Amino acid sequence: MEYKDYYKTLGVPKTASAKEIKAAYRKLARKHHPDVNPGSKDAEARFKGINEAYEVLGDPEKRKRYDELGANWDSYGRGGPGGGPGVTPWPAGGGVRIDFEDLGGAGGFSDFFRMFFGGGGPGGFGGEGEGSMRPADAELDVDLTLAEVLRGTTREVAVGGPGGRRVEVKIPPGVREGARVRAAGEGGRGPGGRRGDLYLRVRIAPDPAFERKGDDLATTVRVPLTTAVLGGEAEVPTLDGPVGIKIPAGTPAGQVFRLRGHGLPRLEARGARGDLLATLAVELPRKLSAKQQQLFEDLRRSGV
Repeated sequence: MEYKDYYKTLGVPKTASAKEIKAAYRKLARKHHPDVNPGSKDAEARFKGINEAYEVLGDPEKRKRYDELGANWDSYGRGGPGGGPGVTPWPAGGGVRIDFEDLGGAGGFSDFFRMFFGGGGPGGFGGEGEGSMRPADAELDVDLTLAEVLRGTTREVAVGGPGGRRVEVKIPPGVREGARVRAAGEGGRGPGGRRGDLYLRVRIAPDPAFERKGDDLATTVRVPLTTAVLGGEAEVPTLDGPVGIKIPAGTPAGQVFRLRGHGLPRLEARGARGDLLATLAVELPRKLSAKQQQLFEDLRRSGV
């Protein structure tokens, strides 16, 4: 199996904290986001690689297995390379470690005892039958854009790895980072033929124009110095398209304009949306003509 250096992908050392890893991921994801690099296959590939790296390093348990096992991190400790109980090499050498927490799905714990002792469950060989055991749940990660969070979307996923059973899951508008969307009866098949549930864990991809704050969005609106001083109009980017606002004369940089109802859907209030908070940024002229230079000199002399 090819070893992928996820630390190198995110540009962080192996000693990086969870906060440092998240910050590096957000910075790179914004830089290589497909919306920022339309049509760039290289940026698209980099974006996928960045998300793959963060999927592992951003999860404490996955990161621990990756640090211990390298390229085989996902083959062991989750059913083993052959689908048996979760047996992983002991990090310090000598013997093996059995991850009992990973033996609960698909009858793994009981299967483990039957394999070694030929009996039923661990509480007494020949205990409860397979039909009484709960079916196996499945959990997968999905990445959403803010536009998909706004309108809701669907995702088709493979249960059981590549080439597995395809399931289409509807994701409602307004979901938040870390939310788990449940598809009842679409998980793995357990003893007796019953299926568990499928859970999609939501991750929100960084957006080049907006930052999410709960159900609100934050963005920046840039205007020239003359508009800030004399007043005028400006266009604010929103997920629904640009919206025009009026800039009063003498508006300072850093002023926040609230556009009500231009945020994300509120899950607890059907049909309601959060607000968009637009912070004013004043762009100063980089080059002045001789006449403009003179005008600014006159303003300075006048005490403005």
